[in-house]
Amino acid sequence: MLDARIDSASAVQPAVFGIEAGGPGSLPLRAEAAAAVAGEHAAAVDREGRFPAEALAAMKAQRLMGMAVPKTHGGGGATVAEVADTCFKIARSCSAAGLIFAMHQIKVACVARHGLGSPFHDAVLRDIADHQWLLASSTTEGLNGGNVRNSAAAVEALEDGSIALDRDSTVISYGAQADAIVTTARRSAEAVGSDQVLVVLLREHYRLDPGQAWDTLGMRGTCSRGFRLQARGAAEQVLPVGYDVIHARTMTPVAHVLWGAVWSGIAAAAVDRAQGFIRLAARRAKGQMPPGAVHYTRAQSALRSLRMMVRDGAARYEAALLDEGVFASLDFNVALNLLKVEASETAVAAVTSAFRACGLSGYRNDGDSSVGRQLRDILSAPLMINNDRILSSLATPALMSPVPVGLFD
Repeated sequence: MLDARIDSASAVQPAVFGIEAGGPGSLPLRAEAAAAVAGEHAAAVDREGRFPAEALAAMKAQRLMGMAVPKTHGGGGATVAEVADTCFKIARSCSAAGLIFAMHQIKVACVARHGLGSPFHDAVLRDIADHQWLLASSTTEGLNGGNVRNSAAAVEALEDGSIALDRDSTVISYGAQADAIVTTARRSAEAVGSDQVLVVLLREHYRLDPGQAWDTLGMRGTCSRGFRLQARGAAEQVLPVGYDVIHARTMTPVAHVLWGAVWSGIAAAAVDRAQGFIRLAARRAKGQMPPGAVHYTRAQSALRSLRMMVRDGAARYEAALLDEGVFASLDFNVALNLLKVEASETAVAAVTSAFRACGLSGYRNDGDSSVGRQLRDILSAPLMINNDRILSSLATPALMSPVPVGLFD
């Protein structure tokens, strides 16, 4: 029954990003307003390891949750660049709130791009826009760790036409707070692990039994604990495109752009604190630069490179939406995968340099120059879908890529 719903790559629906005109003119102001609220509570969210409820309420009040839903479905029709800029602004104030917002928007992109025309998924998109729903993601499972292209749990087709899913999820970020969960699974009990589908489960369709707790060095407010996910729903909740297509054409490129935007925002917050520290120290020394100034220069340079990487990634993705054939190109896939690796490592370098620029003042947990929270949060970046895993998977494609013979080739 489910097999008939999962078509080949030709079933890809028109893209959500880039098709619509940009969001409303007040979008930057709305993002900044939500970011301001997120910033007020960021320290408490980190200290208490709690969900950033105030930030979410502000994002909903500013109608940001549905900003990338197509206008035909009541959303803002925002481009990926506009979503990335909003991620940057929120993460600059609160890392956890920024990452939660990015993960939600990644799932919105998957549903909007590959579910348009499906009555169930059309209704979900309208509810996201109308009610500002929060979508969570469940793509890691059991011992698979970060291998999101392999699932153990399978969608089971029941005799009454419904479906069931029992999934041991390693983590489901903010799963307890979400209005719906978008999860991967094997297409059927007979399917191999890589033959996957993506399923949208509304809150009334599943039960979450808490597993491993979330007590971490940083990103504490994402509440990414483990859960056992038990669900019962309808076959129409499975997206009508195989996950292999969704992963390559939407999940990976959008995730790497939006994650990069989040990390850029965190880095910008650290660089901003370092700038304030260096300026104050220089004034006190009557214009003489303190020893940490060299590290501040490195931090600024790394942040500049990081922002350029993310902007280039967003532009690549939006250009690919105009020519679907680009998604199959080796160059595109290598570039968007390397974006995650390079952006995460550059972000760590930027924050570390800002931390060193502030010296002991940055090491302290109190004071305007403290960079401890940003440093702890940014260290998660290389571990989200571990960089070593990505680089290993790119070894063969990299060998097949031609080495440039000119500067502008």
